[in-house]
Amino acid sequence: MGLCSSKKLKVKAGALSPQKLMVGKPPRDIHGDKSAQGMPSPPVKLLIQDRHVVVDNGIIQVTFSKPDGIVTGIRYDGIDNLLEIWNQEHNRGYWDLVWSAPGNKGIFDVIKGTNFTVVLNNEEQVELSFVRMWDISLENKYVPLNIDKRFIVLRGTPGFYSYAIYEHLPEWPPFEIIETRITFKLRKDKFQYMAIADDKQRKMPLPDDRMHGRCQPLAYPEAVLLVNPVDPELKGEVDDKYQYSLPNKDIFVHGWMSFKPPSNEFRSGGPLKQNLTSHVRPTSLSVFLSGHYAGKDLLPKFGPGELWKKVFGPVLIYINSATDANPRLLWEDAKMQMMTEVESWPYSFPASEDFHKPHQRGNVSGRLLIRDRYISENDIPAEGAYVGLAPPGDVGSWQRECKIILLLNIVLQSEILLHVFLSFSLSSFPLDFFHP
Repeated sequence: MGLCSSKKLKVKAGALSPQKLMVGKPPRDIHGDKSAQGMPSPPVKLLIQDRHVVVDNGIIQVTFSKPDGIVTGIRYDGIDNLLEIWNQEHNRGYWDLVWSAPGNKGIFDVIKGTNFTVVLNNEEQVELSFVRMWDISLENKYVPLNIDKRFIVLRGTPGFYSYAIYEHLPEWPPFEIIETRITFKLRKDKFQYMAIADDKQRKMPLPDDRMHGRCQPLAYPEAVLLVNPVDPELKGEVDDKYQYSLPNKDIFVHGWMSFKPPSNEFRSGGPLKQNLTSHVRPTSLSVFLSGHYAGKDLLPKFGPGELWKKVFGPVLIYINSATDANPRLLWEDAKMQMMTEVESWPYSFPASEDFHKPHQRGNVSGRLLIRDRYISENDIPAEGAYVGLAPPGDVGSWQRECKIILLLNIVLQSEILLHVFLSFSLSSFPLDFFHP
């Protein structure tokens, strides 16, 4: 994800990108990695205080609450904090989830660590861990998971990475995860321009426009009609965060601050599953699990005796700026960085053994042809098809599988299936792929 602002018009803070700035000479008006502009990158520095932890690589300075692991401040390019300074510290940058015990209503939980550890600290990289452990005394108070939130700052990178490890032990009670994500809330005086696609970019309403006297509530709380907005040009428009949802396959770069993991391996629902992106307040999300647009079929449910562990992320919170007031510069830079991150996946730098490195993963390659004699006498290349791996199951079960990540070298003791989704067909096709 990324933060972008215009130095000429800081009130028109612009598009965000999902990756670190591209190595090499950046566009003239884009500012990020100083080493990419011929200047040496300073080492990463760590400062541990009583209630906060500060990591600084000379480009950005990130402040975390201790031991909570909430991102309370992001200093960049002369701006003390890009996050909303009028919010309380716990309401700026955080991991959260919604969970429920069987038969109960969902509980919203901003995940706060209880134990802080420095995992790695050298001139090239700092990795921090904020852990919350669970035991039976916390039943019905917190989700029965051990949660390890990680944050990484690299030398020369205008941004920071985050990932989290969720673990459920067999002796713990059953529950389900309704949603989990990363949330960042930005300063409304700096970020007013939002972009979610090449053809979907605009100046957005202010949070004030959703307050009493400036809007009219519509059918559900998220949707309002703007009747007296601060910017009169927006009068008569409808603001609704669900208007800015995108399919998983298209969530590459978005928002005032964007979150695009270079892989969708930890998301559920398949390439056409819709997820929220960015919306007014200004807020940006990286949603990993959600029942939006699908319901409970896509939610992981855990029964008694079930052991489970999964890594969500890493994603990169990327920050850039431009001296030109044109937000397209920031948007195009973001898209270039997105490709850089995709080519770098899977990363080699996360310190956790639970995140599998390139040498621990397998690969599937080959040709996929469609034979349909009603269309052609020759086999047709399956152009535009989406291909994924999933355990055996009923038709469509690959969309509902939301607990595991298939890494070939790990699952070779069991049967797996190759699933193909064709963009020109309403069907998916399971193909026998591997049998031990």
